[in-house]
Amino acid sequence: MSQPDLPPTPDTSTNYAGPIMFRRDPSEETTDRHLLAWVDPRDPGLRVDRTVRDSWRVLRIQSEFVAGFDAMSDVAEAVTVFGSARIKPGTEAYRLAVRLGQALGEAGYAVITGGGPGAMEAANRGAYDTGAQSIGLNIELPFEQHINPWVDVGMNFRYFFVRKTMFVKYAQAFVCLPGGFGTLDELFEALTLVQTKKVGRFPIVLVGRDYWGGLIDWLRERLLGEGMISDGDIDLLHLVDTAEEAVEIVKSACPTCGKDDDGRLTR
Repeated sequence: MSQPDLPPTPDTSTNYAGPIMFRRDPSEETTDRHLLAWVDPRDPGLRVDRTVRDSWRVLRIQSEFVAGFDAMSDVAEAVTVFGSARIKPGTEAYRLAVRLGQALGEAGYAVITGGGPGAMEAANRGAYDTGAQSIGLNIELPFEQHINPWVDVGMNFRYFFVRKTMFVKYAQAFVCLPGGFGTLDELFEALTLVQTKKVGRFPIVLVGRDYWGGLIDWLRERLLGEGMISDGDIDLLHLVDTAEEAVEIVKSACPTCGKDDDGRLTR
């Protein structure tokens, strides 16, 4: 007796709305995009719709903050690592990110990343290898981005600004590996928070002199040269080449942190 033909393998293209997964005709509409969409207030119907939707949306935003605070409540000393999702395994950049995660883990720090692939995956992998807490804070995007497998504690966020709060609130330092627009966004947000004293003077470390050196030169020549920033603002950034140098800067910013007999930070 002949077997019936099996149906074709379905399209597994995926997108997320917070914790909810959608397949079959995934849309590019994200929660952030709905939140930030412009609605003409001169249209009475749309104005009422916007008022109602935005008022209820506050509760969703609140719930995401509560879930994030709960998930991160046991995090002690931690460092947030930023870097490109496009870095490939086997490359020198990927190995550097793994080593950074290892060095931070060996020093007793938890490692927080965006939870995705590339440099984020590599830093989580390094921390995981040492037994340190490995944290991934993923974001809803119009294309599939799973939390990488080297994350111990992970969350999917709908809203970028909630996720960014978690990056900053639980970190003692920020380390930036080579990256693109997302990394630059995170770098300058952290830099602005430190400059304006919205957070303590946490170190911000840029790993890779060849990659970041031109940006530092431009900041010095244009922003500082034309009086757009103050003399000490450039000193908020630390430029290094190795994971070990980055960790030494992080450790030197917290000389009073408790350590056990093996020199590891106590939790």
